[in-house]
Amino acid sequence: MKKFLVSLLASLVLLGCASVPPPNTQPIFDAHLASFAAANPHSRRMLPRADGRMVSVREFGLVHKGIKPSIVMMHGFPDNQHLYDLLIPQLSGQFHVVSFDFLGWGASEKPKDQRYDVASQRADLDAVVAQLQLDAVVPVVHDLSGQPGIDWALDNAAKTAALVLLNTYYLPMETLKAPDAIQFYSTPSPIRDLAIWGSNKAPDRFQGGLASQISKFFSNAQSRETFVPIISHNATTIRPAFFSSTAVLWSELAAREKNRVRMQAFNKPVHVIFGADDPFLNSGVAQDFHKLFSNSSLHLLANAGHYVQLDRADEVGSILRDKLQLR
Repeated sequence: MKKFLVSLLASLVLLGCASVPPPNTQPIFDAHLASFAAANPHSRRMLPRADGRMVSVREFGLVHKGIKPSIVMMHGFPDNQHLYDLLIPQLSGQFHVVSFDFLGWGASEKPKDQRYDVASQRADLDAVVAQLQLDAVVPVVHDLSGQPGIDWALDNAAKTAALVLLNTYYLPMETLKAPDAIQFYSTPSPIRDLAIWGSNKAPDRFQGGLASQISKFFSNAQSRETFVPIISHNATTIRPAFFSSTAVLWSELAAREKNRVRMQAFNKPVHVIFGADDPFLNSGVAQDFHKLFSNSSLHLLANAGHYVQLDRADEVGSILRDKLQLR
């Protein structure tokens, strides 16, 4: 009964049946884009995947391309590439940095008939690496992007300079937990189906509920206030990707159990940097990654939650500047 009530509450929150007003994020989002671009010159474009679908990509520190490793930053769900807007300035002065929105998220194309699974996310990453002709890649993964990013590194060790894991997941682990809303939408039930139907009837309320949920993933109050409207901006358009990705969550986790041996044999540097306050992708998960990757460093940052790259951008940047001086 308790589990049922928790699931029902999660559905009500994201449906907007709770008293969560739909936010007007457009002015905040536009102001952030303008101020960020002024302070961080970069190129922005849409790049095609092999199937012609388009993903939104940004490049920073182009003068370093081919000289230093290319740091490729990937977001989780229900996020977008602006998740890295505090970390990028910490690195773009010394490295070529790339961020992009997965298909179905952020500013990328959002086909409604797409299956949004790890294979789709991997196709996005493959397209970015190929189209930008990247070599010596450092995948930086967070949350959902752990699976396509780690898969890519295991399959492309020769092109991988290092791998960075920020509060992410990959395969089943003992302490791994899903937030209530993710648990709810990843578990088949008539109530879940009703909630999905309801979100299509009340899209603004879905965005308000989403903002309420992600506000709990911060430890830094200033970062929370600044980035909740930016991350949740235009959330009504991500519903197909959100529901599709959550529907395959547990099967994708189980499918990677077989890769434990490959992870242990992976000989490139792996840097595990987790916000210690995250109760879901928690310190136990970080320690498991540290054990699985024999050539890894472990950094558990106090006063940082799930969005460690926003809560403690300065500390994450300092660690990466130190660890990524590879050549």
